[in-house]
Amino acid sequence: MFLKYFYDPHLAHASYLVGCQKTGEAVVIDPGRNVEPYLEEARREGLRIVGSAETHIHADFVSGSRELADRVGAKLYLSDEGPADWKYLYADQYHSQLLKHGDVFRVGNVKLEAVHTPGHTPEHLSFLLTDEGGGATEPMGIFTGDFVFVGSIGRPDLLETAAGVAGSAEAGARQLYHSMRRFHELPDYLQVWPAHGAGSACGKGLGAIPSSTVGYEKRFNPALQYHDEQRFVDYILSEQPETPYYFAVMKRVNKVGPELIRNLVPVAAISQTELAQTAERYLVIDPSPSAEFANAHVPGTINIPSGSLVQWAGFLVDYSQPIYLLIDEKALPEHLRRVRSIGIDNVGGYFGVQAGLRTQSYVSLAPQELQPRIEHGEATLLDVRALTEFQAGHIPGAEHRFLGKLPREIENINRSKPVVVQCQGGGRSAIATSLLQRAGFDVTNMSGGLNAWKAAGLPVVGLQASCL
Repeated sequence: MFLKYFYDPHLAHASYLVGCQKTGEAVVIDPGRNVEPYLEEARREGLRIVGSAETHIHADFVSGSRELADRVGAKLYLSDEGPADWKYLYADQYHSQLLKHGDVFRVGNVKLEAVHTPGHTPEHLSFLLTDEGGGATEPMGIFTGDFVFVGSIGRPDLLETAAGVAGSAEAGARQLYHSMRRFHELPDYLQVWPAHGAGSACGKGLGAIPSSTVGYEKRFNPALQYHDEQRFVDYILSEQPETPYYFAVMKRVNKVGPELIRNLVPVAAISQTELAQTAERYLVIDPSPSAEFANAHVPGTINIPSGSLVQWAGFLVDYSQPIYLLIDEKALPEHLRRVRSIGIDNVGGYFGVQAGLRTQSYVSLAPQELQPRIEHGEATLLDVRALTEFQAGHIPGAEHRFLGKLPREIENINRSKPVVVQCQGGGRSAIATSLLQRAGFDVTNMSGGLNAWKAAGLPVVGLQASCL
């Protein structure tokens, strides 16, 4: 048997290539939209990708299953559990097998058994893997998708917070509790291969270790320690990460079937003479490092640094409108892969900008310089961190405005006096500063954020402060 782990750090997404070296066949578990890494690895190992299996309809990235079906004729193994609203609508366009609990499929001498593990989503499956080619009669591991992570468990509220299905969060939490209790019945020696790692919004407190074992998670995973259903429900529904707006888009895209890469409109260069007018009407994203953008940028553009592009574009981009990229031609393919991984296919073009057009800047000041203005009410302080961070400890007088919601709430912010923006370390506030400047605010970024504020010995209020 062959098993290869793939990880996309921008999405905190893990996927797997499972092959039988005797027959040369392979299947990909929970593939991302960019399927080239799987095809390249298969070629190196002398394998043919004949299948693609998904644990559930993903909300945080565009699935690559349809791409693999189109590119290499991969058979699709998709869930047939859950209600009618959460069925794959494109499965009948390809060679596919819809799976119920207990159904089995094979790739050569590798056996995969579907286990219904609802809660994160109603249709969610996990896959038990048995290497029959090695003579085994019992499974060696389980692909848990977004059910059990290393150190955490999948959140059950996304149908409600992302797709607007009222009441589904608590119902999902109760399903998840019973799935969790059944997980306790699995042998301790089974390896656990999840679909996400640290940084994913699909759960809270995910570990950065790529894999674990059932026994270890039973013993140390906080979410697996509950024996009372209501206490578990209260725990799992509290303090979850903010839900990116694009999750609702991804659910629909992965349900009806993503557009094939070959059908997307090519992204062409646009004359710089059109940049100013374009930036007035549409979102033009400059992925430069925040310090460079602060020093000099094109008026009307916003800054989402390359490393944060996937994380924040899903919150800030209006999927019904085209976006534009301010980027060199050689960097375009990688940035297109990133935005397309979360379904931003409507890229109207890109601008390769000369330094002469970067005529605007913004000011960043240290907390000590800003503290008198904030204390005397001469500026409005916006804290753009997540609500759980804000509640744990914040600067006195700060107004909470989560970065992901800022474009939708920007008209509610007081324009009568200057604005200071702050986060934990300065990264998120730099993005927010670019958004506010584009909207016409007199805005300053707090260098170093709350970390620098506390290091300067300045006051903090909230739960964290009460524990000091």
